[in-house]
Amino acid sequence: MDMVIVGSISYDDIQTPEASGSDLLGGAAVYAGLAASHHLVRADEQPTRVGLVSAVGDDFEPHDQMVLEKAGINLAGVVRRDGSTFRWSGRYSGAMESVETLATEVNVLADFKPEIPSHWSDPEILFCASTHPATQVVVLDQCPGAKLTVLDSFLFWIETEFETVSEALRKVDLAILNENEVCALTGEAILPRAMKALMSGAALHGGVGAGSGPRALIIKRGGSGVLAQLPCGAIALPAHPTDKIVDPTGCGDTFAGALLAHLVGRTGALNDIDVMRRALIHATVTASYTLGGLGISGIASMDRGAYHARVDRYRRIVGMS
Repeated sequence: MDMVIVGSISYDDIQTPEASGSDLLGGAAVYAGLAASHHLVRADEQPTRVGLVSAVGDDFEPHDQMVLEKAGINLAGVVRRDGSTFRWSGRYSGAMESVETLATEVNVLADFKPEIPSHWSDPEILFCASTHPATQVVVLDQCPGAKLTVLDSFLFWIETEFETVSEALRKVDLAILNENEVCALTGEAILPRAMKALMSGAALHGGVGAGSGPRALIIKRGGSGVLAQLPCGAIALPAHPTDKIVDPTGCGDTFAGALLAHLVGRTGALNDIDVMRRALIHATVTASYTLGGLGISGIASMDRGAYHARVDRYRRIVGMS
């Protein structure tokens, strides 16, 4: 398996100044999976293997399952449980730089204990997208053969499960967080200090004595772009300029899925500044498609020709023509 993605599959209620919708297919694993699958297509147009691990309730619609399967995503790791699918409700206002969470219903994910299919236990990339941190820890322990381990989180988990989030962060090579999350996690308002405290382990539960944090950190900064601190050095890129801002939901997960897709087949990628810069460029541009539609509509309808033209324009902006 090239990439195993563990995370939430959800139904979202979203309100923005531009659009709104209810019972929208979403969740971290969905956005990341759609983005990764888009980029991991072989020359013969057969999708490279991207597998999801999650749980859904008995309210999960067959149509939504078909959407994911049509995108070439393997759902062998998704189990259907009695109860309701994870639900999230959020409202954006103004420039949509932040979201007000109205409700989070963990539902079937509350006591979900994932089991990675045996033939997925040594993926090239294991991405623990935002889901309960206890689930992330279990999955990381089940995949000791993963070549690159990556984690994202969510403010809700940081505020309610700090000790377990800390445990998970100490087990991964790379953490991908947004600026608010890393500052909340560390208690530091100044981003460079927050990044240092996280990577050293000083800000995690147990402090430095309990072990260091991830050896690489990528911070998503919304309209301010992205900042990466890697073993090979630091990279800062601006956001993709766009005047079509409909719904920021899932942009960070889309970013992560696209980024990691461009690290497949790249041994030692975290130590290669050029590989990481190219991956970050594709991640930034892919996330701009999610931003331009409500829910998954933007990422699900990407045209490859238009996408590559947008990448070329962005490369010129950042001086990589």
